[in-house]
Amino acid sequence: MTHNLYSLLLKPGASSDARVALRTETGQAWTYADLRRTAGRMAQVLHEAGVAPGNRVAVQVAKSPEAVCLYLAVLQLGAVYLPLNTAYTLAELRYFLDDAEPTVFVGQTAVVGDLVPPAGCRTFTLDPDGEGTVTAACRGRPPLERVAEVGPDDVAAILYTSGTTGRPKGAMISHGNLAFGTRTLNALWGISDADVLLHALPIFHAHGLFIALNAMLCAGGSCVFLAKFTADAVIGHLPHSTVFMGVPTLYTRLLADPRLTAERCGTMRLFTCGSAPLSREIFEAFEARTGHRILERYGMTETTIIASNPLDGERLPGTVGYPLPGLEVRVVDSAGQPQPAGTVGGLELRGPNLFKGYWRMPEKTAAEFRPDGFFMTGDLACAAPDGRLTLVSRAKEMIISGGYNVYPREVEIVLNRIEGVGETAVFGVPHPDFGEGVVAAVERQPGGEPPDPAAILARAARELAGYKLPKAVIVQDALPRNAMGKVLKNELSARHKDVFSKRDATG
Repeated sequence: MTHNLYSLLLKPGASSDARVALRTETGQAWTYADLRRTAGRMAQVLHEAGVAPGNRVAVQVAKSPEAVCLYLAVLQLGAVYLPLNTAYTLAELRYFLDDAEPTVFVGQTAVVGDLVPPAGCRTFTLDPDGEGTVTAACRGRPPLERVAEVGPDDVAAILYTSGTTGRPKGAMISHGNLAFGTRTLNALWGISDADVLLHALPIFHAHGLFIALNAMLCAGGSCVFLAKFTADAVIGHLPHSTVFMGVPTLYTRLLADPRLTAERCGTMRLFTCGSAPLSREIFEAFEARTGHRILERYGMTETTIIASNPLDGERLPGTVGYPLPGLEVRVVDSAGQPQPAGTVGGLELRGPNLFKGYWRMPEKTAAEFRPDGFFMTGDLACAAPDGRLTLVSRAKEMIISGGYNVYPREVEIVLNRIEGVGETAVFGVPHPDFGEGVVAAVERQPGGEPPDPAAILARAARELAGYKLPKAVIVQDALPRNAMGKVLKNELSARHKDVFSKRDATG
């Protein structure tokens, strides 16, 4: 019996082969049979290029049906898929290729033309229109039929973390990890072959690839496959869809469009949100406008999914729901001792979703695990008596100001409710008296007047203790974000690290 994820996503001899799996914005339809045939041809091309089970195939390409086939082809061969952000520069790309030592790199023509690949690495091209040397090589080739035999612990993909605390680490995700996450979420969220997913996420990230796309292919459903998110495209396709998976930024942009109405969402049954915390304000505004309560869930690169609010049951804003069935989750103090319900501590877990470790970093891998096998997520959380989880902060983002612990998320929740404030990011920087000073970067609402920092602090003081109040408020037109819409606090911290020393110098 093979545990190859490919066989879960494109089931052998499936009766659904004639069903549409992907439909592009231009109306191009790809059936499951089309995916299987093109993936098989790409697998043959990669095989002839020397790709064997366990070899890495690095991919930096735009989102397209052909890019999906490339992912499936790598799985079919039992090789390791290594997706890379299309925004990475040549210098960044070179680091990943040197570190992963792939047998093949597939990139866009302009990038491959400027790249000097590592020794032993073959290169192919694949452009946004689906054309390139990898697709040209497929023409006239019969598809490879054989699916490589792999075990559940064999690595299916390597995803590099952002590297905010050092050089990026490659998290090794197994076939078993991904199969568990896909099957579990499909059961929890009721994903079936009757669903049409409005897919607007990038597929170099776990959210768009391992959660959204895997779920729909496994269920035999269909995707409206958008090359990228635009509010116009999403709103236009909502009446023909049943599921949408997004991040908070996408929901904010949808709410800014008056065409988002309950009528437009008449066929929709599920909106989910992840990759960054969803504010109560967005949750409530979306429900008021559409009648839908967004289902928030929680995961990370090393685990894919950890917890989810229920499909049937109360979806509480500000919480990430309950741990997935089959996971062991605990909240502990700094010594690793379990904490009672309602107490903030480090979130740890073990279970079948847990990654195999960091690529070629055994010491770093060992440092992230307890002796009993629990993984230290680096997130601070508290658990309700019934097990429902609420995230408080990343442990490394906690601010110690004057000896007091300040959890940025708690401050952000208060600031986000203030009129004229779009979104906030709270972080700590060096302070001459308090060790760390609390700073708030505030994004102004589009089209609105810039909020007054003094007024923001006066309003926040009604709800926050003095030591939690920001000692500096910086108003910006936009906060720096990554491709998934997550605010880059490390960039803000670096940019404003001298804010208090400058104030002292200028009086």
